[in-house]
Amino acid sequence: MAFVKEESEDVKVEETLRVNYEDTETQTGLMPLKEESQELNKKKDKDLHENDFITEEISVSCSQTKKTSTRKRAQKTGTRTFTCPQCEKSFNQHGDLKVHLRIHTGEKPYTCQQCGKSFTSKGNLQKHMITHTGDTPYICQLCGKSFTGNGNLKKHMVIHTGEKPFACPHCEKSFTEKGNLKKHMVIHSGEKPYTCQQCGQSFTQGDSLKVHMRIHTGEKPFSCQQCGKSFNQKTVFNTHMKIHTGEKPFECPQCGKNFTGKGGLRVHLRVHTGETPYTCPQCGKTFTENKRLKNHMRIHTGEKPFKCPQCGKSFTEKGSLRVHLRVHTGETPYTCPQCGKTFTQNETLKVHMRIHTGEKPFTCQQCGKSFKHKKTIDTHMKIHTREQPTTRD
Repeated sequence: MAFVKEESEDVKVEETLRVNYEDTETQTGLMPLKEESQELNKKKDKDLHENDFITEEISVSCSQTKKTSTRKRAQKTGTRTFTCPQCEKSFNQHGDLKVHLRIHTGEKPYTCQQCGKSFTSKGNLQKHMITHTGDTPYICQLCGKSFTGNGNLKKHMVIHTGEKPFACPHCEKSFTEKGNLKKHMVIHSGEKPYTCQQCGQSFTQGDSLKVHMRIHTGEKPFSCQQCGKSFNQKTVFNTHMKIHTGEKPFECPQCGKNFTGKGGLRVHLRVHTGETPYTCPQCGKTFTENKRLKNHMRIHTGEKPFKCPQCGKSFTEKGSLRVHLRVHTGETPYTCPQCGKTFTQNETLKVHMRIHTGEKPFTCQQCGKSFKHKKTIDTHMKIHTREQPTTRD
């Protein structure tokens, strides 16, 4: 029993030693791993520190690049402008200046393939193409009128609202559009930057120059589908169309006379007010309309710019040439509704109508006698102005 007890104790001691040895061996085997792990951690910390430095450096570099890019962009979109050498109008982009210069040069590089009409910009050509397609997708909800563009619809809506938000600081005249105010402002400055390269005449607006150029080219882009007559101005064409419809929406508040256009009423009102705002600088004669003054000035200059292509006769007024051409064509477009007699001029028809109406609008202020024709009263007035013969004693 003593032997067994001693052996058992020896086994316990051996097991204890073995366990302690295995623990020590395990701990000893883990030491290199622990050291390796510590080295890896140190390296990781170092790498993280270096990465932080690199990230910071990249961030600074990107920030500097961004600042440089922003500065360059600011230089492009900042105060730098492109100025027209002819009229000194400024633009933010060089491309806009190139398009603008075509107003002065007359260049129209974009041509409609359907009608041959040319334009200074691609955008204007695209707008023009809608006239061929007939597409008018923008409709006024108040009156049902349709338009090719949203901008035209917005302009139209002012008719219903009556709003005129753009006021002139000089004469307090107001406008529905900012563009119309800009055009109006040139009246006060007296600037005429648009000059015709053929005759030297200058204009305040580019559109006026475009219309003027049709005098030289003979272009008449607006044609009446009912009578075939053509016009070089859209406003004149619109007024002409009212001849066929009989529309005369503008009525004189004093005498009740109606007119097809607002301009006609404005000029007519000067008959009642006696206003003649246009004065000839050479002879002092005054006129109710600027175009009448321009025509009158040709008496002093001797200019006759309207030449008949058939006989070569020249005229101071375009209307006179138009009437003259009827001598060659035999056209008599004005017909008396009562007797059917035809005339080459509307004024001649008006005078003729007095035969039927009995109207005698010309009255002598001295004797009260009335006449149908101005020429007749002019002849009559000589009776009063003629010197009486002196009698000898």
